[in-house]
Amino acid sequence: WPGRAVPAMPGSRCPRPALPVLRWLPRYSRAWLPLDLLAGLAVGLTAVPQALAYAELAGLPLQYGLYSSFMGCFVYFFLGTAKDVTLGPTAIMSLLVSSYAFHEPVYAVLLAFLSGCIQLTMGLLHLGFLLDFISCPVIKGFTSAASITISFNQIKNILGLQGIPRQFFLQVYETLRRIGETRAGDAVLGLTCLAALAALRVMKSRLPRAASAEPLAARISCWIVWISATARNALVVLFAGLVAYSFQVMGSQPLTLTGSIPRGLPAFRLPRFSVAAPNGTIPFQSMVEDMGVGLAVVPLMGLLETIAIAKAFASQNGYRIDPNQELLALGVANILGSFVSSYPITGSFGRTAVNAQSGVCTPAGGLVTGALVLLSLAYLTSLFYYIPKAALAAVIISAVVPMFDAGIFRTLWRVKRLDLVPLCVTFLLCFWEVQYGIVAGVLVSGILLLYSIARPPIKVSEGDVLFVQPGSSLHFPAIECLRDTVCSRALAASPPHSVILDCCHISSIDYTVVVGLAELLQELRKHGLSLAFCGLKEPVLQVLLSADLEGFQHFPSREEAGEALGCPWCSLGMLMSGALEDEPGGLTFVKA
Repeated sequence: WPGRAVPAMPGSRCPRPALPVLRWLPRYSRAWLPLDLLAGLAVGLTAVPQALAYAELAGLPLQYGLYSSFMGCFVYFFLGTAKDVTLGPTAIMSLLVSSYAFHEPVYAVLLAFLSGCIQLTMGLLHLGFLLDFISCPVIKGFTSAASITISFNQIKNILGLQGIPRQFFLQVYETLRRIGETRAGDAVLGLTCLAALAALRVMKSRLPRAASAEPLAARISCWIVWISATARNALVVLFAGLVAYSFQVMGSQPLTLTGSIPRGLPAFRLPRFSVAAPNGTIPFQSMVEDMGVGLAVVPLMGLLETIAIAKAFASQNGYRIDPNQELLALGVANILGSFVSSYPITGSFGRTAVNAQSGVCTPAGGLVTGALVLLSLAYLTSLFYYIPKAALAAVIISAVVPMFDAGIFRTLWRVKRLDLVPLCVTFLLCFWEVQYGIVAGVLVSGILLLYSIARPPIKVSEGDVLFVQPGSSLHFPAIECLRDTVCSRALAASPPHSVILDCCHISSIDYTVVVGLAELLQELRKHGLSLAFCGLKEPVLQVLLSADLEGFQHFPSREEAGEALGCPWCSLGMLMSGALEDEPGGLTFVKA
């Protein structure tokens, strides 16, 4: 693992073990144990308060956040390929669950099971490449919008307001309309918790690393500050709980409390595939129909979040991950998690960062985190009664505010303005409904991608012959553009010019392109003109030879093609006398 002196395993050319744990456990070093224990403890102190907060965000009873926080730790120990990643509930996944599970635990648990099945299937079929079709502007638009919607969703708990609707625009309207009903106790405590979390975050980012040469007292001080800043969520929630308990003892309670949480571990059982309703039983098929597009959005966003986090930390720490193995790990974690009443989980950026900064050496740190969550469920749930909702809201807001990337708008304006279109479409529509924003963003990105395929850059240079060079591979949407460009320029010249088609940038073609080239040959031949190909790569040449095109002629170079068409030095002459000019269809060379 990165950052550790790990010798190469003997027999490294042999097939790797099927279980990733067998790749590192046999060479586990005793020196790694204290670091893994420390990292697991730090992540656990972050995971427990976040689990309660994210369950509130998902619209589920708070114990479901804890139910969702331990199975992923244990599964990833066996199946994960990144030492830093931790699986569990996250703000974005909780927001999606709130949208598609309708605040019903039965739907949330079934959604975890079905999402896990989809993710496991994708991993087994090596379909991770499908995530590549979700572009960076779409991801940034979604996460930035989610940061705003999640934060505003928690304003009601900061202010102590009840009965605020879930839809974002209605939330804004109702919150502003009822701002006069703010509970002073909740508001003061919530804002205090936010300020404390922000201060601890800044303190950690600016904390200098203590050198071994410094006095022991200085090193201990740095270590205490680092632990306090790392476990800031737990410390703030603990402080808020003590404040609430003090008010309770004094006989007054100005704060809105979390309330009772059932004690004990969840039962291990199959998720329910039907649910009782006042007018009868809702069958499995109806539940699936109710969740609708969520069955695609939730597993895909879970995969995207997990793999993006794993790749980021693997690159940062100098090791590699296996994306398809990560799909398997996440799928199994969600399936087994549904057996203990978990809602869908994914990789957590915040807790993964805590894990990495704590110096974790292997996925064994997750065992400590999972054990800490189980201990909380078994023995500490009675204490959670006194946790104010305003403190949990502050934890969520502190976690999601960094997801808003204001700089991406400025960056895309400077780098490529066209990418602002899917970014803005995703960003704006996510305020209406998350699924509409993601789907629309992916569609817009797809349209832009298809347009670039359908209108490839084409360089045209006129001399004694027309020299045409497509700038990329040719696929069926592009052949009409190429035909129109060649015919219009070749026949508009006086006299009409024969054509040399330089295929040096073309690595593949399809049958529709072959048909289009055959028609182009025929059309030029009707006007007494020739079409010669040069620079054909072997796969493209084999396709064209197999098609047995009438009048097909190809040459290794431009010069040989020019000689065959009666213009021995036309290629050099065109390059010497060409002037570059922009046209909508691409770059065009015209005779100077």
